Amino acid sequence: MANSAAPGDANFLQVERLTKRFDEVAAVDEVSLSIARGEIFALLGSSGSGKSTLLRMLAGFETPSAGSIRLEGVEISKLRPYERPINMMFQSYALFPHLTVTENIAFGLKRHGWARERLAEQVDKMLTLVQLKPYARRKPHQLSGGQQQRVALARSLALEPKLLLLDEPLAALDRKLREQTQFELSNIIKKVGVTCVMVTHDQEEAMTMADRMAVMSSGQLLQIGRPIEIYETPSCRFVADFIGNVNLFDGTLEEDEADHCVIGTPHGRFYIGHGITGVIGQAVSVALRPEKIELQLQAPADTDYNCLHGRVAERAYFGASSLYRVQLDSGMRLQVSVPNTERHAGLIALGTEVYATCAPDSMVVLTQ
Repeated sequence: MANSAAPGDANFLQVERLTKRFDEVAAVDEVSLSIARGEIFALLGSSGSGKSTLLRMLAGFETPSAGSIRLEGVEISKLRPYERPINMMFQSYALFPHLTVTENIAFGLKRHGWARERLAEQVDKMLTLVQLKPYARRKPHQLSGGQQQRVALARSLALEPKLLLLDEPLAALDRKLREQTQFELSNIIKKVGVTCVMVTHDQEEAMTMADRMAVMSSGQLLQIGRPIEIYETPSCRFVADFIGNVNLFDGTLEEDEADHCVIGTPHGRFYIGHGITGVIGQAVSVALRPEKIELQLQAPADTDYNCLHGRVAERAYFGASSLYRVQLDSGMRLQVSVPNTERHAGLIALGTEVYATCAPDSMVVLTQ
């Protein structure tokens, strides 16, 4: 799989065929990637995918079974954690409960022997950066979850690491605060200019914060790219199904030209606005996102392609949008997301006969 081009110094961090085995199981299996200077890069995957093990090898908490890690061209995989110009912010924040905000931020600087005046200047700089000067004398239990998270970030940035590692940085926050903090955290990291690798299982978090992201499964990187690339053009069924919601139709390739292809499925035929350079008759899948489908109460003029007939079986109102599950004539349940652009438009009644249509450029053909 080709790696998407990264901006700036694309080889700031290089991981080559990195492997970690526990007994006979490969938690990380020959992973290779390059991360650019100043980039926020997200490792996204479910529990057990290998993302945390990969992060711990970057930090030096796990020793690779094979492969190399180079930071600015220097091999660091044999260095101990404290010998690496890297800092890690843990999911639990790991703040010292008996120390104030100022003392927590200063802790690492004292351990590294910073002079008192320089240390005070750096702590003041970090407090300003994370907007916590008014809380400098408070202890962690006197802060909100979001404020604690910013203290942990300030402490991680105080030593001016070349690489910042974030392990599920927002997992401890409630949903609304997490959404707000995603932007704050990203802006702070960009302002400092530090290169960052973050691990998360939260798709929205990765897509909001990261310049690029990688989807991991079973110790391997399945796809690397910008969030929009991975969402709009997934490379395989797993990525399509893992990122967001998707309708997947299994079928066979009937036509394949440079500007289009036709896929036949038990649910209907799809005319897609790009070719795949495949073999007629080969098994493929069509991926169609719920928000790219339009529901119509009347049959469209052309029902031969990109038109599925069924009845509304379930519905849910989410404010900004409504989700419908349409029972197709084939028996499949189709997910459709409809934006609520009008205040009093109302919901389509259960049992209503509908036609689900989509544009030729709204689908992706998956061959694996």
